[in-house]
Amino acid sequence: MLYIGIDLGTSAVKLLLMDGDGKIINIVSKEYPLYFPKPGWSEQNPIDWYSQSITGIKELLADVDKSQVAGISFGGQMHGLVILDEADEVIRPAILWNDGRTTVECEYLNEEIGRDKLSGYTANIAFAGFTAPKILWVKNNEPENFKRIRKIMLPKDYLAYRLTGVFSSDVSDASGMLLLDVENRKWSQEMCDICGITVEMLPKLYESYEMTGCVSAALAAELGLGPDVKVAAGAGDNAAAAVGTGTVGDGMCNISIGTSGTIFISSRNFGVDKFNALHAFAHADGNYHLMGCMLSAASANKWWIEDIIGTTDYYTEEKEINDLGDNRVFFLPYLMGERSPHNNPDARGVFIGMTMDTTKTDMNQAALEGVIFGLRDSFEVAKSLGINIERTKVCGGGAKSALWLKMIANIMNIKVDVLENEEGPALGGAMLAAVACGEYPDVVAASAKIVKIKETVNPDPELVAKYKARYQQFKSIYPALKPVFDILK
Repeated sequence: MLYIGIDLGTSAVKLLLMDGDGKIINIVSKEYPLYFPKPGWSEQNPIDWYSQSITGIKELLADVDKSQVAGISFGGQMHGLVILDEADEVIRPAILWNDGRTTVECEYLNEEIGRDKLSGYTANIAFAGFTAPKILWVKNNEPENFKRIRKIMLPKDYLAYRLTGVFSSDVSDASGMLLLDVENRKWSQEMCDICGITVEMLPKLYESYEMTGCVSAALAAELGLGPDVKVAAGAGDNAAAAVGTGTVGDGMCNISIGTSGTIFISSRNFGVDKFNALHAFAHADGNYHLMGCMLSAASANKWWIEDIIGTTDYYTEEKEINDLGDNRVFFLPYLMGERSPHNNPDARGVFIGMTMDTTKTDMNQAALEGVIFGLRDSFEVAKSLGINIERTKVCGGGAKSALWLKMIANIMNIKVDVLENEEGPALGGAMLAAVACGEYPDVVAASAKIVKIKETVNPDPELVAKYKARYQQFKSIYPALKPVFDILK
């Protein structure tokens, strides 16, 4: 049988077709617009997600036996606020994960409601990208829109709703809303009360690998599918990527370098970082995970190379970088503010350390290193909790850069397992669909069968020592500049 994985990303939807053995048959991507109506704001039109996904599915299946398609599932950009009225019409553009407008609402939640209460209710505190602060922002700034709300959902859940007519979400994606009692995998009545909404406005919760419904008859006919194509709940993009990289079970690690950057650590047991610098979320395998998320990763390098340098030839820019560990220029990649571990939407991107002999190559190297240094900040929090990480998988666009892989290995002093494919959330979504359809008994079994490692990048002790010293310098920069960020907002 065949399975479709849909990765609903920030810049495009990626659709992947996989057979039951995990062989990738086809991949299609369709882009859609991203809007920045005000500085620090980030929005998209959910209708664009749906229309491009349907177009993509038709292209994905153009040359295959459509009767063999058994299931569909998702990995989706997290935290976005999609609100529907009583006629199931989208009320306003979706407010996305990298939107920073909710400073006032986060301060209210963290300072007046209190971090301890929030952590007790949801295992997390308020970050600007989370969904609950966005609901409060609509309540405070668009009261007429707030009154119209009948359904609240996440981006991929809107797509699933359009496919099936079933109002559903999964516990991994819902963990990032600040509305879920993560430990008990149920909606928090206390958080609903704080936000002025009802539990009935929120979707029914499922595990990521559970079937929520089938593709509607009308849509199945339009797509040429059979009448019983199952749809599984799916997962947030990072949890789906973890499934697609085999980061399931206990004590496994995955680093994703996409538009955002994450370090993802799977665990059989529920646990909370006492400083809430890392997110404590439910995992798509039925267990839990800790995650650190930086808002600008590959997107920061893209900004530097394409918008500032003015080229798309990443290879040429990277091949001149030879002196790893010796760069005196540092880059803070906080172009959209920062989440983990600083939780500061007012943080900004900074190059520092330039002198008259600084070269473009030094700046290129700093842009790459800054992302990995930023991820190490979350890595250090995990280590402080007694978590011993010796190796990691890697996915996202940055996983295609051999230089970035070498930086990860040596800046973090861990082995980096390179996969045969790095399709991450899309592959994870297809695997979740396969589990929902009974192709595999569980997510761990699917990952064991499908995920293959092709090589391992090992750290070099000499480089590790150099980068250890450079990281000590890097981590002193943000605290020194925070007062400047505060007056620049």
